[in-house]
Amino acid sequence: MAFSFKKYQNYARWITDYALIIIGAFILAAGFVFFITPHKIVPGGVYGIAIVVHYLTQGVFSFWPEGIPIGLFGLVLNIPLTWAGIKILGPKFGVKTILGFVLTSVFMDSITWMREVGDAPLVDDVLLSCVFGGVLIGFGLGLIFKSRATSGGSDIIAMIIAKYTNIQIGQLLIYVDSVIVLFGLIAFQDWKIPLYSWVVIYITGKAIDLTIEGRNYNKALFIISKQHEKIKQKILADLERGGTYLNGKGMYTDDEKEVIFTVVSRREVTVLQQYIHSIDPDAFITVMDTREILGEGFQSLKNKIET
Repeated sequence: MAFSFKKYQNYARWITDYALIIIGAFILAAGFVFFITPHKIVPGGVYGIAIVVHYLTQGVFSFWPEGIPIGLFGLVLNIPLTWAGIKILGPKFGVKTILGFVLTSVFMDSITWMREVGDAPLVDDVLLSCVFGGVLIGFGLGLIFKSRATSGGSDIIAMIIAKYTNIQIGQLLIYVDSVIVLFGLIAFQDWKIPLYSWVVIYITGKAIDLTIEGRNYNKALFIISKQHEKIKQKILADLERGGTYLNGKGMYTDDEKEVIFTVVSRREVTVLQQYIHSIDPDAFITVMDTREILGEGFQSLKNKIET
């Protein structure tokens, strides 16, 4: 049988996706168990609700003297939410999403069970726990998202509401998680809990972005100069970068201008700025941070989509 490179790529992608889900679910669970749960922080989502229920049910059931397990309760909430999402939104939530929240719940309760004191904080400092917990949760979720799965829970609630309203999903996620945070305030009667919870939500979001997009040190520049030909040669020959000429017109003078748009590394920005200053001190330069650069000379768009 002839070797099929495409089949090999698909198989490797399948392995990578499921490995990301397993690793991401474990890291996500560890973030909750070691840093978030012990301080009764409620960072939104189904596990935020599960944390509140866990502490409110302590001593209620003889077979669960420490309270209903957080992972189990999160799983119980995720199953009907996913079913409702499939019914209302269609089959957007595949096997990978289901595997993600099932593994997270299993890991969460397993790690708690293996610890000598399940609800003991790894560090007593609440703010430090918020920072490290948020980073771990965000990193774990980021890995799951990279596998093209979703985290379920409040994501599904937001998507269902968005279908029947004109509110953006991003805004709805904030609203849904904020309601869950306030639920923690009502349950525990402590104003510090929602404040710490919003810190975790913010750090988690930043960690997710960093995990998915990576740390990008490239800068995008708009350059307006009478010496644009020399600057062009500097970019092409010395920096070995590309660029694009844009036609511009001065608002005050009505003069036609050539605007150079280019993307360079952070180190190259300094080199280019010094050169431009030496040949045209009156040049106008705009330097912008970039989230992600796809295309020739940077990350391949094809590889980005296929991996």
